[in-house]
Amino acid sequence: MNKLKYLVIVLVALLIIPFGVFAEGEEETNTENNAEATAESTEEKKEVPLYFFRGEGCSHCAEAEEWFKSIEEEYGSYFEIKDYETWYDTENQALMERVAEARGESADGVPYIIVGNKSWNGFAEEYKEQIIDEIKTVYEEPEDERYDIMKLLTDEKKDEKKGSSDVVGLFVIIVVVGVIGYGIYQARKNTD
Repeated sequence: MNKLKYLVIVLVALLIIPFGVFAEGEEETNTENNAEATAESTEEKKEVPLYFFRGEGCSHCAEAEEWFKSIEEEYGSYFEIKDYETWYDTENQALMERVAEARGESADGVPYIIVGNKSWNGFAEEYKEQIIDEIKTVYEEPEDERYDIMKLLTDEKKDEKKGSSDVVGLFVIIVVVGVIGYGIYQARKNTD
């Protein structure tokens, strides 16, 4: 009977450990998120991210880049360019494809420009006013309500990571319960 008591104590201890570890990870994540939210709420309005996927040597990309520089004085406080060179950087190329896929689009080439929930593939004269209008529209939205494809991709990764750690925890618990159950079975068998 003593063996049975020890097995039950070990079972309880082993079941509690994974939950304590996962709870600690969640607490760290929540603390980080709260700190970020507090920092953002005390700041002035943040610039709208303008995601600019381009190719080094692409004439249309160079034209778009020059235009962005030309509007910087008037609209520079409204947006921040996030520049991704895709022709020579395979990671940026893969990122552009992931972004396009997440948006339900295909990135057929560069430049590929994203502001808020709108995108432009290529660069043409008629895009200029559309891009400025979208920058101003998104800038006026509350920051926590702005559509940002990169944040969505990051959140999806976090969800995938959290889901996989939950599966591992569940697997550990099942194995531990199985081992302890077998131990209890053996202990009872030996006492009979």
